[in-house]
Amino acid sequence: MHGYGIAQNIQQTSEDVLQVEEGSLYPALQRMQIKGWLTSEWQMTELNRKARFYKLTKDGREQLEAEMKKFSRVTGAIWRVLEKV
Repeated sequence: MHGYGIAQNIQQTSEDVLQVEEGSLYPALQRMQIKGWLTSEWQMTELNRKARFYKLTKDGREQLEAEMKKFSRVTGAIWRVLEKV
């Protein structure tokens, strides 16, 4: 998916709760590519425009799984604290 498509997908999937600004998205994609979590290549969009398309690597999928586990632990801890309030 290309950067703009990623931002749109996040916004739509989250029902407009999450909005990623381009000024945050593209540097994050660049950092993930440097770490080997993404690959990218230039392709044409559905509107015949040239755009960089990103794809998770094997290392990127492993990192995503680790981050999801960490997030799950944190949100579980927050819920436990809130239930005691």
